[in-house]
Amino acid sequence: MAMRYCSRCVMPDTKPGLVIDHEGICSACRSVEKKHLIDWEGRAARLKALCDQVRGSNGNGYECVVPVSGGKDSVYQAYMMSRVYKLKTLGIVLVPHLQTREGVLNLNAMVSNLGIDLLKVSVRPSTLQKIRRIAFLEIGNPGYGDHRVVFAGVARAALFYGAPLVVWGEDIAVEFGGNTAKSAEDEGSAEDLISNDLFRESSFDDLLKGRVDENELFFYVNPEKEEFQRRRIKSIYLGYYHWWDGYKHLGVAREFGFQPRQKGPLSGNVLDYDNIDEKLCEIHIWFKFLKFGFWRPTDQCCYHIWNGRMTREQAVELVREKQYEFPHEYLNEFLEYHQLTGAEFRACEERWRNHDIWHKVNGQWRLKNEVC
Repeated sequence: MAMRYCSRCVMPDTKPGLVIDHEGICSACRSVEKKHLIDWEGRAARLKALCDQVRGSNGNGYECVVPVSGGKDSVYQAYMMSRVYKLKTLGIVLVPHLQTREGVLNLNAMVSNLGIDLLKVSVRPSTLQKIRRIAFLEIGNPGYGDHRVVFAGVARAALFYGAPLVVWGEDIAVEFGGNTAKSAEDEGSAEDLISNDLFRESSFDDLLKGRVDENELFFYVNPEKEEFQRRRIKSIYLGYYHWWDGYKHLGVAREFGFQPRQKGPLSGNVLDYDNIDEKLCEIHIWFKFLKFGFWRPTDQCCYHIWNGRMTREQAVELVREKQYEFPHEYLNEFLEYHQLTGAEFRACEERWRNHDIWHKVNGQWRLKNEVC
């Protein structure tokens, strides 16, 4: 199949869920058009009304739970809920087992300077390592277990502390072309995270096939959605109520001590402040490139295009320059953590490379259709 690229941004139609219409415009760009028509002041007012409703409803306990990492977006989320909407906020972090220097400093700075409480979820290292290795070798998705812990851990913390509100960041379905209008009863709802396909118990059970004891999986399994409903805990996307823009969030995060990557952007990256918390993520995103033909440079350039900071011509140049740069900086740590040899890693690369969109040119793997 031939990859097609949006004529307004640089996103290819190989992105799951993305559609390019008869005018050559992708659904993400169409979503941006719709966002410009939204009454954002009205939505902010509705969020304020919701916060006024939950404030004080949990006695002296927490009124809001926010997943955090110390990254720019999570600092913004915590700032908005604790300082702007003035809710008693608890941050929940999945402790990365291979944190970067910046990851440690930024998380500590957020807690100290923003002044919120922080609950650290540190799952058993041997269990996470085992799940990551299985997921890497068998589905080419080493971050699968981490994502489960983030969502399930936050959900369980909200239930444990009785916090009436859970606040996530952006709704990916909306940002990349989903429905920007929800019903009055469902507006801004993030309840879909509990029933997301990624977290279907059958797929998780099938993947592990009895290789991990159930007693070790408490923080990997979401609580029942009905329990949230019974306890009247509401889960929302902050990006539904406020325009989501990572660069704007960077400005807020800097006020609370956030530092970009000291050595500049990682290989394949355009930005020095995006996903710099831990060392295992870049290889995970690299496999998106092998499967779908795009990764960090495309994502980062598109966000700049959608927010009016970059032209398509500039983005094309950057993507073509950066996209083949392998994220070598933390490869050795990745191999050691997952108990892999270099040969096993390369074999897994080739297993998950999509040969419909890749071919070899003078002995080097290249996309059959590059953005232009």
